Amino acid sequence: MTYKKPLEIINHNSDSSKINASVIWLHGLGADGYDFEPIVKQLLTSGTLSNVRFILPHAPDMAVTRNSGYIMPAWYDVYGEIPVSREDEAGIQASQRYIESLIENEINRGITSERIVLAGFSQGGAIALHTALRFPHKLAGILALSTYLPLHSKLASYAQVANFKTPIFMAHGIFDDVISLEMSKVSRNLLQDSQYFVSWHEYKMAHSVCIEEIEDIQEFLQRVLS
Repeated sequence: MTYKKPLEIINHNSDSSKINASVIWLHGLGADGYDFEPIVKQLLTSGTLSNVRFILPHAPDMAVTRNSGYIMPAWYDVYGEIPVSREDEAGIQASQRYIESLIENEINRGITSERIVLAGFSQGGAIALHTALRFPHKLAGILALSTYLPLHSKLASYAQVANFKTPIFMAHGIFDDVISLEMSKVSRNLLQDSQYFVSWHEYKMAHSVCIEEIEDIQEFLQRVLS
């Protein structure tokens, strides 16, 4: 897979030498790292996240089966309709390894793993959840927006103790017709039944992000990175 260099954003008034936390934020199917740039900049204007570096990676281009083989940015292939009965395990694992390399890169830059948040929307949220729960070192938190947990049946086999108590922010639109609210709730219930710390949020929106959600995301990031 070929990955473009991720977009990096910090507060323009910040001293880069004082960055002490990182948020790696994955976009959804067919988008790129620039998709969430406006929201990240909005979060940074508050000043409360002034020492945080946001990493916005770009998914590689691939043929997506559900979209008639059309080539687009994707973290993994999608077969048929959602919810799916078949998953691209190899593609999911490939994206997991890439995101793990981004985490390791932040650690090498001096950010401890406990000051790193994994975030993602839709397909990107699926990879964020999948990767974080399997990462062997403690992370600060997980943002899973309008998404679900892939490879449900294998969670118990691969989950790492390090992130068993990591706070998980899950949010979904009640009018979402891409990934249904019910599908996301199945993932939430699995995580809660497995004793993960899930904070669940519902909003009056479709497959998107709303102002109220951004405010809640900001509060979550301030809390886990305080």
